[in-house]
Amino acid sequence: MGCGSSKGEEVDNPNKIKDVAHFKISSSGMVSEKHGLITNDYTLLKPPIGKGAYGEVRKGVHKVTNQIRAIKVISKEKASKMEVERLRIEIEILKRLDHPNIIKIYEFYQDSKNIYIVTELCTGGELFDKIQEQQSFSERKAAETLKQILSAVNYLHKSKIVHRDLKPENILYESSKPQALLKIVDFGTSRMFEQGYKMNQKLGTPYYIAPEVLERKYDEKCDVWSCGVILYILLCGIPPFNGEEDEEILESVREGQLTFDGEEWNQISYEAKLLITKMLERDPKRRISAEQALRDPWITTYVKKTEMDLPQLTKVLNNLRNFRVEKKFQEAALTFMVNQMATSQEKQELLQQFQALDLNGDGRLSKDELILGYAKVMSYTDAELEVTKLMKQIDQDKNGSIDYSEFVLATFNKVKLLEDKRLEQAFRLFDKDGSGSISIDEIKGIFGSDETAVSDEVWKELLAEVDANGDGSISFQEFKEIIVKAINVSYSDQKPIK
Repeated sequence: MGCGSSKGEEVDNPNKIKDVAHFKISSSGMVSEKHGLITNDYTLLKPPIGKGAYGEVRKGVHKVTNQIRAIKVISKEKASKMEVERLRIEIEILKRLDHPNIIKIYEFYQDSKNIYIVTELCTGGELFDKIQEQQSFSERKAAETLKQILSAVNYLHKSKIVHRDLKPENILYESSKPQALLKIVDFGTSRMFEQGYKMNQKLGTPYYIAPEVLERKYDEKCDVWSCGVILYILLCGIPPFNGEEDEEILESVREGQLTFDGEEWNQISYEAKLLITKMLERDPKRRISAEQALRDPWITTYVKKTEMDLPQLTKVLNNLRNFRVEKKFQEAALTFMVNQMATSQEKQELLQQFQALDLNGDGRLSKDELILGYAKVMSYTDAELEVTKLMKQIDQDKNGSIDYSEFVLATFNKVKLLEDKRLEQAFRLFDKDGSGSISIDEIKGIFGSDETAVSDEVWKELLAEVDANGDGSISFQEFKEIIVKAINVSYSDQKPIK
């Protein structure tokens, strides 16, 4: 008989977090499976806004915040075991992602019949529909579109994730406004990859599939090929490799040569054709990367860099340097509130500021990018010192850069969080059972962490930070006081940048 514990004895996890100081807070860590019926938290609206082979997408109104979200409903009965497993992989991948051009996941549920994935709602339709409507895009519009797609794909590849089914049907407009953001969706065929390792599953959609995928020996560059096909279609309205049936299309992908025949190409610049050629290079080793495509002269010529005037830049940099929290629960509560309650309009305003600082467009703010930002309003030496300090405060997941959600948290107008309505909504989000106080179990649920990976002492310490009267739970008054104190600290004794 092998070694083990005696019956009933708990085996201690040697990697268990036993110190609250080492407990990391992140918006992705708060995406967890919610217990209970989804209808306890959401009103599901009819009719469905989309249907698939084994599920549908419905609008859902969050009962506490009144925010409208998209809810993918997957039937366990109709979906195969493989499809359910693929869905679980999709959830795990979406939880890791934090980029303005990638669909955001909030939470997920399951009951005896269905699995439910709750994401942000995109109301502007598919890029596919826009292409059909307009036939072709101007070079400027195509460059603006491709840059958003490539920014997300570059972020994915830097995160060691490959999408494997990029196509206009899987790219949505956030809204119907003229400058609406694009969002990549449907990560059902995505997977993590290791550098140098070749994948062998034949996945994708005929028009957009890379030739090496058909040979079942490929890497993340298959996504770049798909982006090249999308750009080709954006500029002329038809795919580069065509056919009547799927097999005919796939044969064209295998053997076809890239051409720019037809009158529609006469007006397209040499630089645009050159970028397409580099993305549709048949040899993946010679094909450019998403990062290289993002820096291509054609894109940098047509897409002007987001700029901020000096007063606006100074305000943003002040907000970043002033962000401080004294207690772990404060950090968690503010992260949760901004993550769950910030409106699209509020985020849009912050996105423009984020993009102005994100010089390479990869969806993250590196230490060097932040130093360059601060060096516009202070000496380079002071900027280095400033950024070193703020990275410790803001880089919650300690990955060496400021992610989009971390930036939103640090620069969000905290005064808006002090509105009575928002404080009450936030408390109700924590207080799942409606008892009027937040218990230790409800704190665990909000943090979304694997409880076995965190010691009981850490949970008790987190509760004790804000449990002023020591009764083992957090009242609304205690909750309000800790949020007010956290925001006052953020706006306290730091001298503003002049």
